[in-house]
Amino acid sequence: MSKLYIDVGSTYFKVKDDRGIRQYFRNFDQNIFADLKEKCGDLLERYPKEDIYICSSANGGLSTLIVGLSNSFSLKFATNIAYNSGINIIDTVLYPNIKAYPVPAEQIDVVIIVGGIDSVGNIFGEDLIGYLSRVNYANIVYTGSRSSLPFLEERIENLTVLPNIVTNKLQVHEEDLKNYLTNLYQADIIGKEDIKELYAVTSNQIYSTPYIVNQTLETLYEHFPKVVDPFILVDIGGATTDIHYSTDLVADNMVLETGYDRLVFKKLGVYKSRESLVFSAKNNEFVYELLNYLNVTENILEEQSEQATRILMQLSIFLVLYKVSAQHSGYITLRLERLKSIVFTGGITKVLSDEEIESIMHFVYKKILGYTQIPMLVVDKAYEIWTLR
Repeated sequence: MSKLYIDVGSTYFKVKDDRGIRQYFRNFDQNIFADLKEKCGDLLERYPKEDIYICSSANGGLSTLIVGLSNSFSLKFATNIAYNSGINIIDTVLYPNIKAYPVPAEQIDVVIIVGGIDSVGNIFGEDLIGYLSRVNYANIVYTGSRSSLPFLEERIENLTVLPNIVTNKLQVHEEDLKNYLTNLYQADIIGKEDIKELYAVTSNQIYSTPYIVNQTLETLYEHFPKVVDPFILVDIGGATTDIHYSTDLVADNMVLETGYDRLVFKKLGVYKSRESLVFSAKNNEFVYELLNYLNVTENILEEQSEQATRILMQLSIFLVLYKVSAQHSGYITLRLERLKSIVFTGGITKVLSDEEIESIMHFVYKKILGYTQIPMLVVDKAYEIWTLR
């Protein structure tokens, strides 16, 4: 192999060269570049900058707050587009009831405002401006009625304006908002100072790891012959869990283009997001039944042990599939009953056995969803999918 591939994760560096794939636990007392040079300096010196390819998932994804005029169209369309762009939705606000909504406590990466077809005006008022003045956000984008644009541009600084996602025929126009969100996610990755420093060793564009993984899906069967359409790919890491899926699996699909999209679950990581994962588990109605199925008690959630980590990895598989199933209405619903295969990659493939993953699949499909069979499991044991693009 004449190229060097590096993935900067939230917990590990992964490196692939002609000797295979190795991983190094990150030192969080150093910045990313200094840590990478200390661990892989000799390796970096062996390759010219044009032969070094870097991707990163270290930031854990972006968050959004969506303000819309109706649940039937604007909020529904915007929510679907945001999820398909890999954005974490913190909350959705139905504008006519905006005074009843609390302001998110955390900083929001991007606020999305949408509502009305272009011929409808006087949609938004000062109550929206007052609400936004209390929200801590980094970016704000308007993709609603053109008739309401002058009012908003006069009152909101640094407002990004995109074409309306709701057409006059009440259909979705998704391309502009999806591209904006995807580019914003990419800019967040490469814009971080630690990531910028990595251009000292590469002359190639640094991409987000979910983007790189998503690009491999159409040819994945060439590397993994057991993969059969339709399939999903589940990537469980230290900070996030991602699901990559074919858009024709979406039960209520608003996206016009076919292809593969992704969901990013920002708080379902096994290491960096461990506390959030435990919190999500404790608040799930099926988890205590699952723990009993795994022959452990709820005390395992408070332990710091190898067994506890394995259980948390199994819980993350369950939770992410539950969140996209018909049992849960908070996210996009995937037709899990149609799946022929499920591909697993990420840190869990180095820890869990195929049997441990399969046991969770049986619980999800048979006990929760009521299906008689589970899809074919394909496990990326070498953790190499991110290098296949």
